[in-house]
Amino acid sequence: MNVVELKRALTTLRVGGMAESLEPRLFQAQSEKLAPIDFLSALVADELSRRSDRFIARRLKQAQFRDAEKTFANFDFDFNKKMNRQLIHELATAKFIDKKEDALFLGPPGSGKSHVAQAVGRAAIQQQGHRVLYREAHHLLEELAEAQLDGRRRLHLKLLAEVPLLIIDDLGMRKLPSTAAEDLLELVMRRYERASTLFTSNRPVEDWGKLLGDNAAVAAMLDRLLHHAHVIQFGPRSWRTKTADLKRSEITA
Repeated sequence: MNVVELKRALTTLRVGGMAESLEPRLFQAQSEKLAPIDFLSALVADELSRRSDRFIARRLKQAQFRDAEKTFANFDFDFNKKMNRQLIHELATAKFIDKKEDALFLGPPGSGKSHVAQAVGRAAIQQQGHRVLYREAHHLLEELAEAQLDGRRRLHLKLLAEVPLLIIDDLGMRKLPSTAAEDLLELVMRRYERASTLFTSNRPVEDWGKLLGDNAAVAAMLDRLLHHAHVIQFGPRSWRTKTADLKRSEITA
């Protein structure tokens, strides 16, 4: 069997990583006089690496993050120095997901809540391979309403309840339907101590009853959400205000 035939056979066996690296690894084996076990080990490592990369890429696509570029690498922790950086780095390890704990990011618009929430989600995928789902709050509730009309509500709730990390972003940014409190309560109850939920909101939790229009439902939801929650206060400065000020400075310079 020659190299072309061997590559074709490896592809048929669904070990594409080995097929792709076969020729360079053969050249390496000849030039470095690798032992057969070392040559085979290198090929297997290439296959495992390729599978891992494709697995992570698939998880990232399934998460449906709003902003693909929001990572810890491009977040300036020094912009708001009072932020609990240690707790954020702890959340980035994804240990809170293993413990079925929750997180709540509060603060004014533009203070980095959504950025860090998505960065935490990406880290959970890249480091631990967790399934993550990102939804803006109003989109999540719209999807539930549509599922109710289509007779898919039970199935949709089941899917939302089972994902290890559900990120519900920007609660309070848009007007919500009258069923918002009941829908969120049901979702939080299904996920309580079974999976992790991360909320971000520009409103303090004391305002959520008025925001959602049902004090009793919100109280029951917060009772569960805050029981094992990591609460981080963001702000007070806004990234968007900073960017606008920089642009004005450039124009007047």
